[in-house]
Amino acid sequence: MEFGDVIGLMIAMGGLVAIFNVFGSAYRRRLAHKERIAEIRAQGSQPSSLPEKSEYVEKLEHRIRVLERIATDKTTALASEIEDLRAPVN
Repeated sequence: MEFGDVIGLMIAMGGLVAIFNVFGSAYRRRLAHKERIAEIRAQGSQPSSLPEKSEYVEKLEHRIRVLERIATDKTTALASEIEDLRAPVN
């Protein structure tokens, strides 16, 4: 085996190591991505444990409905509802 053959063999082995490293890191990233997707899906299937959060969402939905009526309705009866909306949502 001559010197050129040894250098060629070393280059070929280094190339193989680099290729395995690239594929290995891609595989690790793919697994991490799948784990993250599984975590997100698991969190989405859990019921909301905070009842006050749903009450807050309901209050905001009511405010949005009133604001939509204000934007589309031209009556003066909504003045009291506008004043009710000025109260802070807690």
